[in-house]
Amino acid sequence: MRIYASHAKHFIEDCERNQITERMRLGFESAHGYTPGPSEIQSWRNSLRALAMVLGRAGLVDQGVLLEYKLPQTSKRIDCVLCGFAADGQPAALIIELKQWETCKEAEGPNEVISFVNGRERELLHPSEQARRYAQYLEDSHEAFYADPQPLLAVPCAYLHNYLTVRSDPLRSGKFTDLLAASPLFTSDDVDDFVDFIRRHVGHGDGLVVLSRVEQSRYRPSKRLMEHVAAVIENDRSYLLLDEQQVAFDSVFTALRNGVHNRTKQVVIVKGGPGTGKSVIAMNLVAALLRSSYSAHYVTGSKAFTETMRKIIGTRGADLFTYSNNYMQSPPDAVDVLITDEAHRIREVSSNRFTPASKKSGMSQLEELIRACRVSVFLIDDAQVVRPGEIGSAEYIRAQAQELGCTIQEYELSAQFRCNGSERFVRWVSASLGLGSASVDDSPGSEFDFRIFRSPAELDLAIREKAASGHSARMMAGYCWPWSDPNDDGTLPNDVVVAEFARPWNAKPDAGRLAKGIPKSNFWAYQSGGIDQVGCVYTAQGFEFDYAGVIFGNDLRYDSATGAWLADKTKNYDGTVKRSGAALVRLLQNTYRVLLSRGIKGCYVCFLDEETEAYFKSRLGAFENGSQAV
Repeated sequence: MRIYASHAKHFIEDCERNQITERMRLGFESAHGYTPGPSEIQSWRNSLRALAMVLGRAGLVDQGVLLEYKLPQTSKRIDCVLCGFAADGQPAALIIELKQWETCKEAEGPNEVISFVNGRERELLHPSEQARRYAQYLEDSHEAFYADPQPLLAVPCAYLHNYLTVRSDPLRSGKFTDLLAASPLFTSDDVDDFVDFIRRHVGHGDGLVVLSRVEQSRYRPSKRLMEHVAAVIENDRSYLLLDEQQVAFDSVFTALRNGVHNRTKQVVIVKGGPGTGKSVIAMNLVAALLRSSYSAHYVTGSKAFTETMRKIIGTRGADLFTYSNNYMQSPPDAVDVLITDEAHRIREVSSNRFTPASKKSGMSQLEELIRACRVSVFLIDDAQVVRPGEIGSAEYIRAQAQELGCTIQEYELSAQFRCNGSERFVRWVSASLGLGSASVDDSPGSEFDFRIFRSPAELDLAIREKAASGHSARMMAGYCWPWSDPNDDGTLPNDVVVAEFARPWNAKPDAGRLAKGIPKSNFWAYQSGGIDQVGCVYTAQGFEFDYAGVIFGNDLRYDSATGAWLADKTKNYDGTVKRSGAALVRLLQNTYRVLLSRGIKGCYVCFLDEETEAYFKSRLGAFENGSQAV
């Protein structure tokens, strides 16, 4: 999908007649169903005129121009795709990233710089890297760029028409040498070089022929991309399947064969508690399906988990890891298999109050997912719902799949691969929180290192000692403190304060520029600097650590007089959760179950409510080793 398509000559004329902005606005409204914002209109007015001047100077006439071209299966748009032929007859598409930047600073990240955008300084991807990734995406996922007899060549570049290069320019620092060789950067003082670059790559032949191929060819991951992602996953030996995990894995290939043969929708539901290997099955499925040349997407509702997986996989395969609300406009059977991990996070619909009517599918989110593929795999733990609006459950998926006429298979995982293999500990946590059945004198057992500490400061020291000795370890807490924006210098305020203990939450998703060593929220669980912040359930869910430290806050407490769990919304700072009414207790029980089950080797906890601490201690039992109060 694009907003504008024409010959270069017509594009230049539209700019000269001051008509391009209105044509873009009308094209945007037709494509998206709503009016673009003032900042976007202003960017078109400035950047497209500057581009037209360069194309006119290059003498372009028959080249094809696509503006705001939407990358298939993503929300990303390429500013300009300029189509034509090189002198040797090679069909090509210039991928041009346009920026209005005037200044720039160095950034700590290997692919980032800092510029003033939308009223403040932000750490942003280098424009040439942005264009390079768009080009790589097309080469990996768009048949015109890899499957035709003469594939199109995707040539990335960036044009910063307001920018004057300065001495020791951050945009041209040494760390970007290889990038700039592959994806050149042109500024306001490089116009002649930009003109030569354009002529060399697309200055010959009828570009509308190339433009037509870009618009008409279909999206499908290339075999090269599939093999790349499969190799990354298969290189991690931790993704080994055992027993019922392998049975569930094999069932997907059976369902896929049946779905293709019988042309029926297939649904596979895999249920399991924390640490039963649901994500291991999902990762193995992605690798095996891609290796077998089936298209597969790994779907979650968690930004932190998805972005971390994208970072691990690398930029080439990142877009195979998607979100559950990405399929509103997906055509039927666009993908062979959708693997939805943490399916309990499925919502009623993908749209929200900001979604234009033209983008709403009229279907439930679950129906969108099932419609978009031949085989739907849902990995689910019904007791991990921690926010209102998350309605995914095995029962809900089963009922909806039956209504849609799907063939359904169900599997349940029981073996424990977290908590040192202690199924007993996981059962004990659930029962202690009122989420499962267990006798009053049941205990967590001695297989898993569970300890209760007297203060958050002592708990923090123990977790840091584990991290210092080479273990993965993190501090987490219930959402019982405010969550502040970063300070002006990019450091984080100490929001989580209990007596002498003071630590910041992990950074907000929209935190902007952060000080050196502080990971963005999506990478709190993955990068080493995360040990210095306290994570909330939204950044911790889906991850596991050797040792999990948990501050059990005052928003949920055990009442010994009644034997009931009580919620105190005045002690909770999650605005969405605290407005959940009667569901608040269950959501908080699920939240602490998630936090207490993140550990592989041990879980250390500190209770802020004395009565709740006494209750948990009463359930510890007596052990020579393992579970204990410190």
